[in-house]
Amino acid sequence: MLKIYLLSGLFIGCINVAHAQGNGPGLWGARAAGLGQIGSVLEQDGWAGAANAAALGNLARPTVGVGAENRYLLPALNTASLLVAVPIGYRPGQPAAPVVGVPAAVAATEAPRYGVIGFTAQRFGGKLYSEQRLGLGYGYQLGTVRVGARVEVLQTSFEGLGSRRAVAASLGGQADIIPRKLLFGAMLYNLNQARLYEYQEERLPTVLRAGLAWRASEKVLLLAETEKDVEQDADFKAGLEYQPVPVLAVRAGLSSLMQQLTGGVGLKAGQFQVDYAAAWHDALGLSQQLSVAYVWAKPQPQP
Repeated sequence: MLKIYLLSGLFIGCINVAHAQGNGPGLWGARAAGLGQIGSVLEQDGWAGAANAAALGNLARPTVGVGAENRYLLPALNTASLLVAVPIGYRPGQPAAPVVGVPAAVAATEAPRYGVIGFTAQRFGGKLYSEQRLGLGYGYQLGTVRVGARVEVLQTSFEGLGSRRAVAASLGGQADIIPRKLLFGAMLYNLNQARLYEYQEERLPTVLRAGLAWRASEKVLLLAETEKDVEQDADFKAGLEYQPVPVLAVRAGLSSLMQQLTGGVGLKAGQFQVDYAAAWHDALGLSQQLSVAYVWAKPQPQP
């Protein structure tokens, strides 16, 4: 039995090197991947609610998304993801109140009356080792502040060695320091310190993310984030999103701990949002991710 645990630990160690956080909060959506893997301060994006449940709070329309990722061109490091976000009650179909000095195109839409529920599913790995995640989150906006909570069930499976399950709880928050100009966001993953394996009391990583998003202009969004796993060095991230036209976004970013440069593009086609991201690691090579989301049309107000 000890040999099995040792082999399991060795394999997980290899996965951790190639899969960033290993069993941590994971990466959701190609937009975040293209922006240096920033996850705490993105908003108005269904995938953002998977990384920080507070971001669900101002998601005004039902959203369904699918995503696929490959790390370092290895078939055993493929990931497939599913997202469903459903607002509970809509506010009147009117734009948000204007803010002095903020272009109308940047202003956020009104938040749902009773918050937003988000469901996620993800599978990572291959035949030898795999991870399956099922998550349920809720976000609510109260004025310029959004709060959220999320519960995720993680199952890890080794071929011939069985599987293990753990439940991780997360809390998140976002606040407009300057309305629709400067946003602060933070999230804490696995605050309950869930245990995954009995051997050496191995637990899921407890991870804190905190960051800022600055809307420098109608077309430019600058982001910075610090991520700290209690058992690893801090990871400093930065991202830039440039939107030359309303239907196109170009992105770039970096991650200091993983020593990765990232980039990507986003395209809006009707009700569809398509995002692509690529990341380059000097030692491990190329990673790619594609995510597609369908956003339902905004309902018309009742007469």
